[in-house]
Amino acid sequence: MNMITSKISTAVETMEGNGVKIKRQFPIRADLMNYDPFVLFDHFELTSGSGFPEHAHRGFEAITYLFSGSVEHTDNLNNQSTVYAGGAQRFTAGKGIVHSEIPAKNTISNGIQMWVNLPRKLKQIEPSYQQVDAEDIPEHFVDGVRVRTIVGTSSGIQLHTPVQYLDVTFEKTSIYNAQIPTQQRGFVYVVDGDIQIEGQTVKAGDAYYFEDDNALQIKGAEDKHIMVLSGQPHYEPIHQNGTYVD
Repeated sequence: MNMITSKISTAVETMEGNGVKIKRQFPIRADLMNYDPFVLFDHFELTSGSGFPEHAHRGFEAITYLFSGSVEHTDNLNNQSTVYAGGAQRFTAGKGIVHSEIPAKNTISNGIQMWVNLPRKLKQIEPSYQQVDAEDIPEHFVDGVRVRTIVGTSSGIQLHTPVQYLDVTFEKTSIYNAQIPTQQRGFVYVVDGDIQIEGQTVKAGDAYYFEDDNALQIKGAEDKHIMVLSGQPHYEPIHQNGTYVD
C-alpha cells in the first residue's frame, strides 16, 4: 500500500486522450503512483474537438463527475448516454470494456474522473455501466456548507469497494467537520480557492491526504469548493499498465 511523504500534494498538469487538459493527483511519481484503493484521480477540462476516443479498460471501476458542460458516453455494452453538469457515470471495467467520452459540441466540460481498484477476486467480473443525473444525487446543507453524496450510504452509485465520495461547497465562511468511515483512508482535493484543514493551508489543485482519521475539520469561505474522498484499502498490489489495472 503506497505511503506518502507529505500530507499535501500538488497536482501535475498534463495532457491525455485527444487534447484533454488534466490536473492529476496520481499516478504521478514513485511515492504516489496510487493510493489504495484509489488508482487515478484527474481534474479534467474537455473542449470541443477534444475527448477520449474509443479505448479499452479492465480491472477497476471509474466514476466521472461533472461540474460543468456535458459528456457523451458510448461503449461496447450498447450504452449511449449524455452526462450533464452535476451528474455522474460509473463503469465497472471488470474483465474488459471499450468506451469513449466526448464533450458535446461548443461546450467546455469540467469535472473529475476517479478510478477505484477492484479486489483480485473480482477482476474478471462482467463489465457494467450506470448513469446518475444531477437531481438524483442526494445533497444536504449544514452550517452554510452544501454536501452532495456522489458515493456513500445515501447514493444510488454503488461500488465493489467501500467508498465515500463527497462534493462540498462553502456558501459562506464556515467549518465543515467531515466524518470519515471506519477503516477508510483518503484525501481532500481543492477545486477552487484556499482552505484550512487541521490548521494547514491547502490551495486549489492541491490535495490533503489522511489515514486513520475519523474526522477532519475543514475551514472555508464563500464559494470555496472541495472533494472529500475515502475508501477501504484492499491491501493488494496494484499493477497498472496504462488503461489496465491487473
